[in-house]
Order: sequence, then C-alpha cells, then structure tokens
Amino acid sequence: MMLDLNMDPYILLGIINMDLRDYYDSLEELQEGLNIDLNLLKQKLKNIGYAYNEKTNQFKAIQ
Repeated sequence: MMLDLNMDPYILLGIINMDLRDYYDSLEELQEGLNIDLNLLKQKLKNIGYAYNEKTNQFKAIQ
C-alpha cells in the first residue's frame, strides 16, 4: 500500500495514528509497511503542530 502524503494533513494524522495503533509497533515498521518518506511525514505533521511520541507510538500535539 502506498499512502499519499499530500492529502489533508489532519486526515493524514488520523490515518497514521490509526495505523500505528492497529498495525505497527514503531514508526520504522510503519515506514517499511507503507513505503513512505519519514522525514516528509514528520515535517507535514510538524507543520500542523504534531510530533511523534515513541513512548505512546503516536503523533501527539506539541506542547
């Protein structure tokens, strides 16, 4: 499966967090499974105020 990183960033956030919760134990596994550019993903979500939290394995609002 190939995920379009150019979609609405809030929809992207929901899809990524759902996939991390349901299918992948880490961001690296998600990258491998979805064949995506992690740097681009992180930047897109950072632009809307979210960053990856390794402890919870999800993107959370930046405090």
